[in-house]
Amino acid sequence: MYAQAASSFSTVRDLLRFAVSRFNQAGLTYGHGTDNAHDEAAYLILTTLKLPIDRLEPYLDARLLPTEVKDVVDLIERRAEEKVPVAYLTHEAWQGEFSFYVDERVLVPRSFIYELLGEPLQPWIEHPELVHRALDLCTGSGCLAIQLAHHYPDAEIDAVDISLDALEVAAINVQNYGLEDQIQLIHSDLCEGLEEPYDLIIANPPYVDAESVDALPQEYLHEPEIALGSGEDGLDATREILRRAPDLLTEHGVLLVEIGHNRDMLEECFPNLPFMWMETASGDGFVFLLTRDDLIKGLELDAAAE
Repeated sequence: MYAQAASSFSTVRDLLRFAVSRFNQAGLTYGHGTDNAHDEAAYLILTTLKLPIDRLEPYLDARLLPTEVKDVVDLIERRAEEKVPVAYLTHEAWQGEFSFYVDERVLVPRSFIYELLGEPLQPWIEHPELVHRALDLCTGSGCLAIQLAHHYPDAEIDAVDISLDALEVAAINVQNYGLEDQIQLIHSDLCEGLEEPYDLIIANPPYVDAESVDALPQEYLHEPEIALGSGEDGLDATREILRRAPDLLTEHGVLLVEIGHNRDMLEECFPNLPFMWMETASGDGFVFLLTRDDLIKGLELDAAAE
């Protein structure tokens, strides 16, 4: 039915109207780069047609080739029927000013950590050249490791993931940015096998609790399950990172970790850790910072209180 209707489409405006209606009809869930049907439709159409994603208006009445219309309508239907995130349909995702290749082997990039690299960390890392070695745990697509390289160009960066599939995607992105000499991809379970200390460790580990995993919308089920859930309360990976981080940080090292909506639970589990909650575009409850000294002291107090 929709393929037949598409034969009457000739402009971007036609496709945009159709896509918004189709997405609303399908009751889609958003959260992989957009939060509404119009923005989702505009992004899908512009990306598929290889047009600038931030300039819809000049192209609204551009006439399209029948093959272009078919390509876009096919993807609109996949988005509506299969609930596939747009990033997997276009194989592109943006994080800040950076674009990355993605497919269903990795999460769609959406970490808040990228907002905090560079200037926001100056109270703890005064100059970029002070970061000689950096570690990106649970690197996935390699997006945060690449942004680390941008902010700390003199740093040697290790990017770790337990998934070989994810590391294959990360390798594509590292190569696309020409950073093979700066970023080393490592297959490991969190900190296992890592020894050399780091001036900065960042981590966007799995943090969805079991109840929330069971209730995830269909869009999120296209993402790797191993990258979403982390035990009953969502904090299994974070606990391991906190336990191992003191041995992996330099004397003045800094740890930056994203934990989703688990702030209250985390503070209950580690009452003596002085978490510094960082301000992001969505609030100050999603990413914490700890220095090595604060981490060691807090863990010792928590251990003594048990």
